[in-house]
Amino acid sequence: MSGHSSAPDSDPLQSLRDALRVSPQNVPLRLHLADALMSAGRYAEAEKEYREAIAMAPEHLQLQLGLARAFFSQGKNNHALALVETLVNGRSPPARAFVLHAKLLQAIGEVEQAVRQYRRALEIDPGSADPEFAARLGINANAETDEVVEGRLRASWQGDQEMASAEVERPTITFLDVGGMDELKEEIRLKIIHPLNHPDLYKAYGKSIGGGILMYGPPGCGKTHLARATAGEIKGGFLAVGINEVLDMWIGNSERNLHEVFEQARRNTPCVLFFDEVDALGASRADMRQSAGRHLINQFLSEFDGVKASNEGVLILGATNAPWHLDAAFRRPGRFDRILFVPPPDTGARAAILRLHSQGKPSAEIDFDHLAKRTEGFSGADLKAVVDLAVEHKLREAMKAGVPSPLSTKNLASAAATLKPTTREWFATARNYALYSNQGGVYDDILKYLRM
Repeated sequence: MSGHSSAPDSDPLQSLRDALRVSPQNVPLRLHLADALMSAGRYAEAEKEYREAIAMAPEHLQLQLGLARAFFSQGKNNHALALVETLVNGRSPPARAFVLHAKLLQAIGEVEQAVRQYRRALEIDPGSADPEFAARLGINANAETDEVVEGRLRASWQGDQEMASAEVERPTITFLDVGGMDELKEEIRLKIIHPLNHPDLYKAYGKSIGGGILMYGPPGCGKTHLARATAGEIKGGFLAVGINEVLDMWIGNSERNLHEVFEQARRNTPCVLFFDEVDALGASRADMRQSAGRHLINQFLSEFDGVKASNEGVLILGATNAPWHLDAAFRRPGRFDRILFVPPPDTGARAAILRLHSQGKPSAEIDFDHLAKRTEGFSGADLKAVVDLAVEHKLREAMKAGVPSPLSTKNLASAAATLKPTTREWFATARNYALYSNQGGVYDDILKYLRM
C-alpha cells in the first residue's frame, strides 16, 4: 500500500477530492481543498475550486479572498483587483485583503497607496506582516540613505521643474473618417458640437458651452481617434494629455502642470482638451483624501469647473480603460456627466479598419467583409496587428522568391487565426464590475454588449 501512495502519478489531495464526491455541497471542505491547492502552487485548480464554492456561498469572505489570491498568483491582476477592492470596501475586511490590495497597487505603480493599505493591514492584524514586501515599499527605511522611503523615491533634484508646453494640433479628420460608432458620435454632437455651433440657442435656455464626456472601454478601440475627430468636426484645436505627463512625484508640480494644460486650452478656443488614462488622476480610493493625490484631484476639479477662469469653448473629453477606479466627484453634473461606452468595432467598422491598414500594400482582391466576420471582438489595434503579421509573412516569402506577391484574403485570415482579441481580458474584469458594482446602471452598456 505504501508503494502505491508514493507513486509519481498519485495525488496527495485525492482523499479530499474523494470526500467532496461524497459531500459536494460541503463549503468548508471545498475551501480546505482550494487552500491546499494554493499551498501546492496549483493555482488554476485552486481557482476552479474557489469558484465552485463561491457559487454555493457568494458572501463568504475567505472564499472571495482565496479566489483573489489565485488570480494574483496567475498574473490575472485586473481580476484580482476587481475582487479585492470589493473586499476592502466591504464590512469587516480581513487584514490579508489589505496586504493583497497593497501588492496589486504596487504592481501598477501606485506605491504610496500600497504603503497605506499595507499599514491598514497591520493595524487590523500585526500577524499579517510580509517583511520582504515591506522592504520593497521602503517602510521604516532610512530617509538619508535608502532609495525608496515610504513608497516615495528620495528627492535627488535641484531647483524647479517645468513642464514643456504640449502641442496644440489642428486635426483635419472628421466623423466621416471614423468607422461605425454612430451612437457615440450623436452623443458628442448633442453635448459638444451643437452648443458650439448654436451658442445663442443654448444660452437662451441657460446652458453653457462646455462640460465633459468620459469614454470608456477596452484599450485599442479608437477613443483617441474619436476625440481627435471631434476637434476636426468643430475646426478647433486638439490638446492631448497623458495623465502620466501631468503627474509628478513632488508635491506642487503636478498641480502647476495641470493648471498650465487648462490655460493652454483656454488660449486656443474652441479646443478639445483630451485626457487619456484619466483614472490615474481620479483613483476612487477613500484613503487618498489626506494625500497629495487628493490635492491634485481638487486642482483638476477646480480647473474643470472654471472656478478661476472661464472654460467657455473648452470641450473636455476623457478616456479610461478602468472607469470603476474614477472618483465619484468626477461624474457630477457639469463634469464628466456623460459616460459613453466605446465597444470593439462592429462588423462594418472592422472591414473598414482592415481596408485602411491594407492600403498602399501590394494586394489582390481582398474580401474584407469575410475577414470582418472572422475577427469578432478584435479591437482596432488587434486588426492592425493582423495586417502587420500578414505583411511580415509576405515579406519572408518575397525575400526567398526575390519578387513581392500580393496580400490576399487567405493571408489575412491565416494571420487572424493565430491572434486572439485582446479585449477578452478587459471584458472579464468589466463584467464583474457591471454585475456587482453597477450603481445607477452606469455599466448597463457592458451587459447589453455581452447580451446579459
